[in-house]
Amino acid sequence: MSDTAIILDNVSKHYRLGKIGSGKIHEEITNFLKKGNKKNTEKEIVKSLNNVSFEVKKGDSIGLIGRNGAGKSTLLKILSKITTPTFGTIKGQGRIASLLEVGTGFHPELTGKENIFLNGSILGMKTHEIKSNLDEIIEFSGIGKYIDTPVKRYSSGMYVRLAFSVAAHLNSEILIVDEVLAVGDVDFQKKCLNKMGNIKSKNGRTVIFVSHNMNAISALCNKTVLLEKGELVNYGDTDFIVNQYLNKPLQNESIKSRKDRTGNGEIQLLEINFFDIQLQNYISSPISGNNYIIELKIKLNTEVIDFTKVEIALGINDIYGNRISLISNKVSGEPIQILENNSIHIVRISIHKLSLSNGTYSINSFISNNGIINDWLKEAISFTIEKDQFFNQSEFSFNNGMGNFHLNYTYLNNA
Repeated sequence: MSDTAIILDNVSKHYRLGKIGSGKIHEEITNFLKKGNKKNTEKEIVKSLNNVSFEVKKGDSIGLIGRNGAGKSTLLKILSKITTPTFGTIKGQGRIASLLEVGTGFHPELTGKENIFLNGSILGMKTHEIKSNLDEIIEFSGIGKYIDTPVKRYSSGMYVRLAFSVAAHLNSEILIVDEVLAVGDVDFQKKCLNKMGNIKSKNGRTVIFVSHNMNAISALCNKTVLLEKGELVNYGDTDFIVNQYLNKPLQNESIKSRKDRTGNGEIQLLEINFFDIQLQNYISSPISGNNYIIELKIKLNTEVIDFTKVEIALGINDIYGNRISLISNKVSGEPIQILENNSIHIVRISIHKLSLSNGTYSINSFISNNGIINDWLKEAISFTIEKDQFFNQSEFSFNNGMGNFHLNYTYLNNA
């Protein structure tokens, strides 16, 4: 095991639905006594991970990819020893530094500098190790001006800058990074990717990186793990695994049953559908150049909503996870027009001459009220544009270097 960093052997993580695990002891005891010796049914058990096995060599950069709900976050928490597997074993060598959530391991009342020492200690570092890296950590984070300010006054971007800088510069053998880097700006994301590349090439540290951005995975990782519904689909060369992931049709599960959503739930998205402009037919595969209606069905779980303060947005991403366009009433400055049908409210958006070229796209949905997130769902649906008739006179059956968008242009006759 001298050249091995981590070995996972049939690792599973199962959760029981119901009140057990609620955190209230009297409820758990009561619930347990009510169940008695009854066996758990399959419906009571959620298998977040199921019999996952693979081996990570020292110095490898491992990508971890899969749709939302595939089990990526659960696996990271097990690798970071935040939680333990229900079944199976993990063997590893070396200290682990993990960046899973913004501000994890930070105390809001302490300054940035004090939190560097606190977070470093949590990661198992000695005081002299932290001191030797302190200046470099502060410089990389780019927030030296605020390093003596309590972190409760930091923005989420400042949090992630400092948290990543601490994790990346301290002397752990294994660095685990979740896609929290999406919180930072573009320049900082590039800076982080370059740093992780240097960690791999110069220091020989092992990196495990989760992202929906396949460009970042391909650039950084030499091997990649593909998960689907808690199970290992494949593990191997990154280019092969990424192609396997991208070429597999996206499965649109029922939005209303999705559990991997963020927000207080006061407003909740139930469905997204494409219709023709006459609202007569559902559209499963839009054609570039045509006009469409996107219809959203939402449910209100509160009595009073001031829709003048509500934002309903759809972020359109390409197959690599890159944001290519945003539909938002906050951006367009338009009020939300609500239609009510059997207590379900309908919002309709008219798309004029759809300009996306051939390819597969996913939509992230976002609803907020007065700046407070109500419902945020990644990859709420996906759709594929297989026909391209944007210019009417020709039809393209494949994307041959055309990019994601068409410009509405005309060649002028200057004769």
